[in-house]
Amino acid sequence: MSTTRLMILGLVYWMQPVHGYDVRRELESWHADEWANIAPGSIYHALRKLAEEGLLEEVATERVGARPARTTYRITAKGEAEFTQLLWRYWWEYQPPVDPFLAGFAFLPHMPRVEAVAALRNRARMLRSMVEMRQVALATEFMRQFKPAHVAWQFELLIDRLTVEIAWCERIAARLEAGAELFPVQAPQPWPGAPDGLASARDALAAGALNADALNADALNADALNADALAAGTPAGALAAEAPARDVPAPDAPPAGGSAPPGAAPPTVTK
Repeated sequence: MSTTRLMILGLVYWMQPVHGYDVRRELESWHADEWANIAPGSIYHALRKLAEEGLLEEVATERVGARPARTTYRITAKGEAEFTQLLWRYWWEYQPPVDPFLAGFAFLPHMPRVEAVAALRNRARMLRSMVEMRQVALATEFMRQFKPAHVAWQFELLIDRLTVEIAWCERIAARLEAGAELFPVQAPQPWPGAPDGLASARDALAAGALNADALNADALNADALNADALAAGTPAGALAAEAPARDVPAPDAPPAGGSAPPGAAPPTVTK
């Protein structure tokens, strides 16, 4: 909520007196839902809550024709102090971003090796398409002539972060493909129930049970999607959001370390 508070208080401060609809439209034009975790549907609720706390005040409520009534807001002295405090904190403090991918990566030993490699390279392709779209946006006349300089600088930060993660995805995929082991040879596995899925899947691949080409066949062709999206004027970030989910074809037998059918013998742990 603190990020939403900062964004809404700041916009009301800049645009006051302002309708909630205009605050929402401005945040959507910034694509704030992509980098500030602000859901468009939460903006009106946040405005009312901030008004209840005395950080905003309602100036007027008007109705135009059959449209719903619209409330105009302005910031209070208490709201200005809250905005200044939040702004200071976000400039001077560091808060690690929350990335759901890291939750999945924590269970890397459970992933078949070839699928982990394919997923990492597919992630790199998707991130690369996002970089290309932001680079196109940076090069537009609209960005250069009508946007403040700090907007382009923000795009540069997002591009740099994505570029670093692309290199990391490719590097880890190469290590897994080369047969890197997760656990030291002399050390026991840290948890009794944790399968060494990567090593087991590598053995299955050697036996022909898993097919890396099949896993990659249905992966997103990010370059082609990106070209089409750019030609159609797709906004930054929309490609990743609209990309269809990929169903990985199941092998004839479940890979070691994965879920086995009822009654099946537990997978053999490779050490």
